[in-house]
Amino acid sequence: MSASALSTLTAALLMVTGASAPQPVSVSARVETPAVHDDEAGGNADADDPAVWADPHHPGRSLVIGTLKEAGLDVYGLDGTRLQHIAAPAAPGKDAALGRFNNVDVVYGFELAGRKTDLALVSDRGRDRVRAYAIDPAAVAAGRPPLKDVTATDAAPVFSASEAEVDDQRTAYGLAAFSDDDHAYAVVSRRSETRVRLLRLEDRNGRVGYSTEDTLDLPASFTLPNGRSWTPCADPGDHAQVEGMVVDQEEHVLYAAQEDVGLWRVELDDEEFDRPKLIDRVREYGTPWTYDAEEEECVIDTAHDPGFGGEHLSADAEGAAIYHAADGKGYLLASSQGDHTFAVYERQGRNAYLGSFAVTDSAATDGVQHSDGAAVLNVPLGRDFPEGLLVTHDGEATPADGDREGTNFKFTGWDSVANAFPQPLTIDTRSFDPRDTD
Repeated sequence: MSASALSTLTAALLMVTGASAPQPVSVSARVETPAVHDDEAGGNADADDPAVWADPHHPGRSLVIGTLKEAGLDVYGLDGTRLQHIAAPAAPGKDAALGRFNNVDVVYGFELAGRKTDLALVSDRGRDRVRAYAIDPAAVAAGRPPLKDVTATDAAPVFSASEAEVDDQRTAYGLAAFSDDDHAYAVVSRRSETRVRLLRLEDRNGRVGYSTEDTLDLPASFTLPNGRSWTPCADPGDHAQVEGMVVDQEEHVLYAAQEDVGLWRVELDDEEFDRPKLIDRVREYGTPWTYDAEEEECVIDTAHDPGFGGEHLSADAEGAAIYHAADGKGYLLASSQGDHTFAVYERQGRNAYLGSFAVTDSAATDGVQHSDGAAVLNVPLGRDFPEGLLVTHDGEATPADGDREGTNFKFTGWDSVANAFPQPLTIDTRSFDPRDTD
């Protein structure tokens, strides 16, 4: 379902049910990256998910890494300037699928060829792999391209049993990475399925491979409080997929956004998935729907909404991020793509909802719509972001270039988010170090 269709349906749902939409506070981005375009002239570039890498020696030289789907990966400085472009892998054969980079995350200090190495990990949806790129601080300082492909040549498909299955494109989709002592992991979701897989990274002769540690299947259908069975909106043959994910590095908790369902919390106990708990539902949860084959989209029957949905997320539930603060405090952020807002929950306890915010137009940048991915870091990042940084994907970058639809990434100071709330959120730049994996 398109994001614009979801927005229309959300508005209709609120009118029918009489539910009051949360009133988001407004914040403004300070920096934006160049718009990219998903057409032949633009190299089929479609921005999707960001990650932030903190430079250990010079925080002002930290990087933002963003996926562009079929166009690969871009690397940006904190001023939004593009520093490097990495193409997605070519198809290995005439009829094989192309590489397509969907989500990205960073792990620090992975021991590779005997050296502590920071890695950018990417889910290659086209080829059903996880790609690894070493981040070189010396190259950043010297103004050279900072990322280098270190993916093992024998890295196998994450989900597919054969290359024929890869071409069916039920492949690696969402990705979240984390470290635990001397080990690093990636949680990867499967496109068009409810499956999530935990991978352990391995040093294979100086390159990065991985092996499966555990697999979790989230529900594909639900029993509603009225006793009826409900299956979330999906194309024929598809199931309610997960994309946006984040792992709380200190607490070892996975948060997974199942797009048309809601937000799950999953404890990671000794690198195994514990029982998932649904901590919030999308507004459309439980609402009947039909599939319009001509338009190739779901049509939600808002007139018969049974009222079992949540109040804070409009489908799709998307990008998730963790803001760390002292003593287990901090925040879980989730993109409510259907109404262009971000929900904020407490990181601790039962993840109580605290409020929502929207990134709106300013003199410096336009606002954020249909956001797929987000990343937040609490540590100071130079003069421009001394109190931390939030990066969000913008699915509707403006001004438009004629009929070409543009996307990009927006950089917002965490202090701008925190101070926008009537009761300001915590700003804590010292209690969490992303390189401390103990």
